[in-house]
Amino acid sequence: FFGLLARALYRSPLMAPNGDKPAAKRVLLGGKAEVSQCCLGTMTWGEQNTEAEAHEQIDLFLAAGGNFVDTAEMYPVPPAGEVIGRTEIYIGTWLKANPERRKDMFLATKVAGPRGVGWIRANRRPEYKDKVDDESFAAALSAEQIAEACDASLKRLQTDYLDLYQLHWPERYAAIFGKSAFEPPADGGHALVQGKKEFASMEEQVKAIGELIKAGKVRHWGLSNETSYGVCMFVQTADRLGVPRPVSIQNDFSLVDRRFETELAETCAHLNVSLLAYGPLAGGALSGKYTRGFERCCGAVESRMADDSRHRKYPKFQSRYVGAGTAVATVKYCEIAQSKVLSPTTLALAWCTSRHYIKDTGCVIIGATTTSQLHENMEALHVELDSATLAAIDRVHRENPNPNCDQHLLE
Repeated sequence: FFGLLARALYRSPLMAPNGDKPAAKRVLLGGKAEVSQCCLGTMTWGEQNTEAEAHEQIDLFLAAGGNFVDTAEMYPVPPAGEVIGRTEIYIGTWLKANPERRKDMFLATKVAGPRGVGWIRANRRPEYKDKVDDESFAAALSAEQIAEACDASLKRLQTDYLDLYQLHWPERYAAIFGKSAFEPPADGGHALVQGKKEFASMEEQVKAIGELIKAGKVRHWGLSNETSYGVCMFVQTADRLGVPRPVSIQNDFSLVDRRFETELAETCAHLNVSLLAYGPLAGGALSGKYTRGFERCCGAVESRMADDSRHRKYPKFQSRYVGAGTAVATVKYCEIAQSKVLSPTTLALAWCTSRHYIKDTGCVIIGATTTSQLHENMEALHVELDSATLAAIDRVHRENPNPNCDQHLLE
């Protein structure tokens, strides 16, 4: 059944109903920056994908009407000193070969937050190369580091400006990456840097962003892995300093992590900060590829088998996406998809765009390792789920809310 469904879903090229030009819904980030609602994620480029495959994805995405491409200085994943920066380099070689297309791309990248390794910062300047293994040479969001990271990204990307520059995760302690309880260490510190004592203030971070905007290196800026407190304080600080407000927040959001839709959705609505939803397929888990009986039910007929996919190849990276609770929920979401003659991928992505805070102002970041996956993901964002399907999804959520979160408590 699903083999036939996959072939029925796969159509090429992805065109508007009138067949004249590519179809891609546009939204305004923060009411300012026009982008395609479908954002092309890139974090597999340089690890699971080659440079040629990365370029092929960019070509397909732009041809289908997309323009929003998101990356980070730390990509590809899993992050490591041997591969850091490779994703930006791949995008840069595409831009060098297609300089006239720069205007067609809304390019976003991120500066890394605190992490107790030397290789993140060491990758920014040649004179830092002997600091790769120096844990005291840790990344942070000081003004100096934000400026040097931006310059390094511009060089790798082979462009003279960034459309969106994001703070990848908070400088301060916050409950991030699947943790929901605010439990700061007794001796201070940071979630990723034990014993961290010095923290750049929000004022220092916003001033640094403001200088990059003044210099023409950055057009808009955003947050990532943030909280309601962080959004409020950054907006307040920007207003006080006369710096443009952040236009976006890139947070984990999916059928198995709906935390954004509570007070953070309210905060962002009032402050006009758009959600960029990452992990909408929970690293591929919601496609069904790791679920018995649904392994080949995605519409992407060339999709990698589970054993050649992220959670099998790198089991320690983002393991929250394949925890026991998530596995139980995924079975039920796959069953809903089957009952509606949809692929689980389509169900999960179409649900994201059904949310009012994404439907008109937000974006969904899709990641693919094959072009058929990319095609299916883009198609899914045009699907509208009926009220009965949405109600069935909500019932599963009420039974097992946000199973991606707090997996550490089960260890």
